[in-house]
Amino acid sequence: MLLGAAAAGARALTSSAGPGFSLNQEGISYLVAADLPAVIINVMRIGTGLGDIAQGQGDYWQMTRGGGHGDYHTIVLAPNSVQENCDMMETAFDLAEKYRHPVLIASDAAIGQMVEGVVLRDFKEHDINQYDWAVRGCKAGDAPRKIQNTYYTHPDYVTYLRDKYAAMESEEQRWESYQAEDADIVLVSYGISSRISKEAVDMARAQGFRLGLIRPITLWPFPVKAFESCGNAKALMTVEINILGQMVDDVKLAVKNRLPVDFYGTFYGLPESDVIVERAKALLEKEGK
Repeated sequence: MLLGAAAAGARALTSSAGPGFSLNQEGISYLVAADLPAVIINVMRIGTGLGDIAQGQGDYWQMTRGGGHGDYHTIVLAPNSVQENCDMMETAFDLAEKYRHPVLIASDAAIGQMVEGVVLRDFKEHDINQYDWAVRGCKAGDAPRKIQNTYYTHPDYVTYLRDKYAAMESEEQRWESYQAEDADIVLVSYGISSRISKEAVDMARAQGFRLGLIRPITLWPFPVKAFESCGNAKALMTVEINILGQMVDDVKLAVKNRLPVDFYGTFYGLPESDVIVERAKALLEKEGK
C-alpha cells in the first residue's frame, strides 16, 4: 500500500515497532530500488524475535545497515521528544522527496508513549500531481502508461547510487553538541537516552567534572563531523538501551580509533543519570592517566 501510494506521487507513511518493522524490510528495499520517497517509523522496543513492549534501542544496526537485501542505506532520523516526533515528519518527507528515497524515523517506546505538549506547525497542501515520475492513469490511445519499476538496470545506476549516498553523507549529517568542546569524557546517545545523558552532563558539571554530549540526530548518515570539536576528550562512552552497544562501532569510526570508546547499556530499564556520571568518572580515571 505504501509503495503504491508513493508511486502515485502521494506523501505516504507507515509505522510499526520492532518485529513489525522487520517484516517491512523487503518493501523498503523495493522502495529504494524503485526510487520512491516514503517515510517509515520504527518505534523501537526491546528484544529479538517477538521482543517485548518495553522501551529499547536494539534496532540501530538494522536501520543503519540497510535491513533488507541489496546495496542501500536509508536516512535515519532520531527524535528525542514528542515535539521532535512531530517536527521530523516534515523533515523526513522533504528529505524523502529530495532524494526520491525512503526515510526512517528511529523513535523509541519511551518517547512514543509519553505525554508532552507540542506546537504543531501549519499544515501544507501536497500536490500529488507535481512529479513527472509519478504513475498516472490514462485512457486507451493516450500517451504510454508509466510503470514504476526498479531502476538498477539503467546503465549509469552504479554511479547514480554511489553519488546519491555520497551527497547524503556530505549534506545531511545532523547532531546536537552539548558542552562537548572542553569535555574530558564525551557521551554519545540518541532518543530517550540522550535526554538522560544531558541530565548527567548537568549533574557532572555541577560536581566540577567536565562531561559532554554528542547527540546524533541522523543515525545515518552518522554525524562524524560532530566529533571534530571534541579536541579535549580522553575517551567517549555511548549510552544505549541495548545489550551489545550497537552504536559503538560508528563512534570508533567517527574518531578514527584515536580514542577509546566505552559503552553503558541497559535492558528493560532506562539508563540512570547518576550511573552515567559514575561510569564516566571511572572511564576518565582509567584513560586519563
